[in-house]
Amino acid sequence: MKGSLRHRDFRLLWAGESISQAGSAATRVMLPLIAVDTLHASSMTMSVLNAAAWLPWVLIGLPAGAWVDRVRRRPVMIVCNAVSGALLLTVGAAAWLDALSIGQLLLVAVLSGTADVFFRAAYSAYVPALLPRADLADGNAKLETSESAADVVAPSAGGALVQAGGAVFGFLADGLSFLASVLLLTRIRAREGPPGGERRRAPALGPEIREGFAYLVRDPFLRTILLCDAGMNLFLAGTQALAIVFLSRTVGVDGGTIGVLIALAGLGGVLGAVLSPLLARTFGTARAVLLCAFCGGPFGLLIPLTTDGAGLVAFLVGDFCLTASIVAGNVIIVSFRQAYCPPGMLGRISSSIRFLMYGAVPVGSLLGGALATVLSDRGALWILYTGNALCALLLLHGPVRSRRELPVG
Repeated sequence: MKGSLRHRDFRLLWAGESISQAGSAATRVMLPLIAVDTLHASSMTMSVLNAAAWLPWVLIGLPAGAWVDRVRRRPVMIVCNAVSGALLLTVGAAAWLDALSIGQLLLVAVLSGTADVFFRAAYSAYVPALLPRADLADGNAKLETSESAADVVAPSAGGALVQAGGAVFGFLADGLSFLASVLLLTRIRAREGPPGGERRRAPALGPEIREGFAYLVRDPFLRTILLCDAGMNLFLAGTQALAIVFLSRTVGVDGGTIGVLIALAGLGGVLGAVLSPLLARTFGTARAVLLCAFCGGPFGLLIPLTTDGAGLVAFLVGDFCLTASIVAGNVIIVSFRQAYCPPGMLGRISSSIRFLMYGAVPVGSLLGGALATVLSDRGALWILYTGNALCALLLLHGPVRSRRELPVG
């Protein structure tokens, strides 16, 4: 057994995340389809739903990271996944009783988003505790591959369930997938070091939050990559809020076909995760990040060209290539951050990054809804995918453009 798979505790983490990601991938298709087809949500309502899931990153993203640096990460992850599983089971129960409403979906989106804030802050800081630095890139590639594989298999099942009227079973399966992840996390044996390295406690969160944010702002590598990622998130959030509405109402595609399209496009994520180590070795990590950013964005401009029938190929090719470039770049960037940032500050730095990246998502979602209301779903997608492609230019205003490799410490 080679690389990250040599480590039993990482295998448990990987298995748990793979299961919960499969359930979540199905829900990402089921929830908007139910909102559109059953609850008759408008484009703006869909944008608000998407924004609600990411709003907690704006409200508590920074203090969550500082707090996570003070505690053991695994118990935080266990509690967060248990809460997420319970929330999804309530959605399944409401669907079964024919009592589901937009209000409940909004509430679940906010609460599960809050759990995700704490889970992600702990998760990004926990992976380096399970793997030596030499295996981080391999481990992150496997985690991204699992997430991308879930995006291939699960959405078609989610779309088919909605079309068959069986969404309640999909939400039940997603809730149980989080609980299965909890069970696997409890079996990890690795002992974490003292929270926050040698410093165990601080009198207040404020100074620690400022310390992590200041480190991020001062470092030219972290700052440059973050500006590009946050800009892309802003525009892509708008496209994600509108994609299923666009396919369903503008193009006229049924729920089952939408699930298949999203699943096939998800193969791009699998390809990107698998190829990311090869890209990093062949071109160097810095040049690979530039390659992914500049080559992937223009493919998004195929998506607004989508029409019914043979015209669906435009959506498939555009989303496939865009997803491949995003995932490949993410694997390289996440591995760089985990090796580059001080371990005792990783939770704070990661949460500062996510605060800015994910904080752009609610804004982008509402921007997408507003553009669709004024123009049309198709017109809004033209603007949003153009903006996403132009964000790659931000990488040229920093040290990344002049290096072959990103620093590792």
